[in-house]
Amino acid sequence: MAQGEKRKFIRWDSIHLLDYLVIEEEGSQGLYSMGRTFDVSLNGIRMETTYPLEVDNVVEITVGIEDDLIDLTGRVTHTGRQGGRHTSGIEFVKMSAEGRRIFRLYTDAFKKYQQDADSSDA
Repeated sequence: MAQGEKRKFIRWDSIHLLDYLVIEEEGSQGLYSMGRTFDVSLNGIRMETTYPLEVDNVVEITVGIEDDLIDLTGRVTHTGRQGGRHTSGIEFVKMSAEGRRIFRLYTDAFKKYQQDADSSDA
């Protein structure tokens, strides 16, 4: 990782559509909407949404990766704005073993792609 990098997991740039549901503090269902990922890692995603999320919101997310749909639960760790949209960093707090397996394959494929691209540039 680059010096000054605070992430525990390397993130690979990627854009995928997702839907999300905010779970309110008392456990009721809140805002339901669509968004998209900017990047993913085994530990979390950065996603773009039309509506703002708040730090510590709990969100249930369904993201499509190729032919697979992965359901996961995450916690908003940071938020911001980019190009008129809201961005949020999400740390996974719950993901099925199958979802983790698919994310691992996906991030491994991006890592290999990046390494191949870097070696062809040399």
